[in-house]
Amino acid sequence: MLIRTLLLMAAILTPATGRQALGVFHSWGTFREADPARCFAMAEPVRHGTGAFASIATWPARGIRDQFFARLSRPPRDGVPPMLSIDDRRFTLTARGNQAWAPDARTDAAIVAAMRSARAMSISGITASGRPFADTYALPGAASAIDAAALACLSR
Repeated sequence: MLIRTLLLMAAILTPATGRQALGVFHSWGTFREADPARCFAMAEPVRHGTGAFASIATWPARGIRDQFFARLSRPPRDGVPPMLSIDDRRFTLTARGNQAWAPDARTDAAIVAAMRSARAMSISGITASGRPFADTYALPGAASAIDAAALACLSR
């Protein structure tokens, strides 16, 4: 639902923001922005309405491809990094506030590779008050959305 809303908003805001909606692949949407030039695939978690999302972005001017980023539903406790789980693979993320990302390009590549063959992923952590949280994402369509984003930035 959020992806369709985002696509509609992107279509309306395209002249003002330079954001262009490129497509929807199951629960994943693909977008291109003009300034700074970047293309990305994104989805919201299965449990909607938390403000969380996960994305894979390509930044052609920076030479960055398939960079993982997530806005978490809750900020994790300082010193306790969130964990991304994709099937039996676990990735420790770097976090600041409610934002989380892979610590390096090698981890970005491993995350995207794991996403391509999995059905779901979750980002879990512990809040400052000690309560656990998890943001779970369906992955059907993610590989197509990631590829569409990469291709969109190649055609610039």
